[in-house]
Amino acid sequence: MAPRISSNFHVHSGQRHLKWSKAITPVLTVDSQDVVTFDTIDGSNGQITPTSTIEDVLHFKAELADPLFGPVYVRGAEPGDTLEVEVLELKTSDWGWTAIMPGFGVLTNEFPEAHLKIWELDPRGSCATFKDGIRIPTHPFLGVMGVAPAEGECPTIPPLDTGGNIDTRHIIAGTKLFLPVRAPGALFSCGDGHAAQGDGEVCGTAIETPMQVKLRLTVRKDMGWVTSPNYTAPSSTLTLAEDKGYYAVLGVDPDLLEATRKAVRGIIEYLVQTKDLTRVEAYMLASVSISLRISEVVNVPNYAVSASVPLHIFTDTSSHTA
Repeated sequence: MAPRISSNFHVHSGQRHLKWSKAITPVLTVDSQDVVTFDTIDGSNGQITPTSTIEDVLHFKAELADPLFGPVYVRGAEPGDTLEVEVLELKTSDWGWTAIMPGFGVLTNEFPEAHLKIWELDPRGSCATFKDGIRIPTHPFLGVMGVAPAEGECPTIPPLDTGGNIDTRHIIAGTKLFLPVRAPGALFSCGDGHAAQGDGEVCGTAIETPMQVKLRLTVRKDMGWVTSPNYTAPSSTLTLAEDKGYYAVLGVDPDLLEATRKAVRGIIEYLVQTKDLTRVEAYMLASVSISLRISEVVNVPNYAVSASVPLHIFTDTSSHTA
């Protein structure tokens, strides 16, 4: 495990829940601008471990996935305000996992069987080995950060206007997330640590890992335009990774989701034919590394989506060409 990150306010791994609701009693009350640390377990809620096998994937219970750690009540936060979440520090565990789960993922009908990869991670390192010749830069982030909705209960898996399972890989240490407050105290929770992920998390999982987290929570009264998750991110190794070159495939279709599927299928085929990967390996690699962009939406009836893989993940320099 990574060395513990400390602050005056701490949420431990047992202080977790499985729904968004303002009726849940907060585990902690803090002032605006206080720093809070969290010990989180992985998004499987402990169903996958370093010794897991395919059987654990086949018996996976989705209703237990994406546990939330908290909630934290922030004094002074009222409906109509914005909660600023400054990501100060994120430390992964020494292991992670990626899985293809039957019935889940953007190409679920094409990958009906369960598969599991257990990763070795160095909490102080910058890369994780996918297989010989392929190393994935690690950029830890939380898949889930959010606040309670105004009314009712919401499950943890779909993203919401109040945050939740937004799985946005750019919200790494050094960034700020802005969430619209809908309940008194905001009632902030987080979880679902990822060591690395591609846009879309296309096979359904990233490099899932337990994580130790350090966040600053600040109430903002001056951001009335925030009605859904907003964030700010400086240039970083994540956003600059493609400067070393990438290979991209365009998917074109009158349905935006099908255009995305076509782009992902194309990048999988590229990886299979040029990088000596199986289709399963290529699907997993896409899920933890690719970038997705909506390249064109105005020339109806078709949309264009691009899927690109950064070539620097291939450590054999001869692989840096198409």
